[in-house]
Amino acid sequence: MDIKLSTKEFRHLLDLVYIGNWILNSTRGNDRFEDYDLVQEKFFALAAQNGLPELSQTYLGHVFPSRAYEEGGIHDAIADYEDAVFFDILAEELARRDMTEEHLNPDDLSELTARMDTYMSEFEANGIENINLSI
Repeated sequence: MDIKLSTKEFRHLLDLVYIGNWILNSTRGNDRFEDYDLVQEKFFALAAQNGLPELSQTYLGHVFPSRAYEEGGIHDAIADYEDAVFFDILAEELARRDMTEEHLNPDDLSELTARMDTYMSEFEANGIENINLSI
């Protein structure tokens, strides 16, 4: 396979590969999807050959994203995504809970969306400050 990319496009591809592997493997501990680790390693091994040697490092014969790469903002992008997903899921779960408790059809998308929007407005204004749990 032959794909022509500019250095900037290759850099973006490295980000996509890293983020994808992070999503798939970051929570798996020792039960990682090794195939994805190997694909990531192949791409980061190409970094030096494509004008980006500072983005990879070799350790015990394997190529990894460098510390400079990992500390260069990629985890900020991942954290932004995780925050957005967290609040989206929380809003939907709370809206569905409320609808179930009120004996409303949780499949009523217009009601569900309206309630989710209310929760999202609260989260945008206050984050989780006003959430109280009774356990």
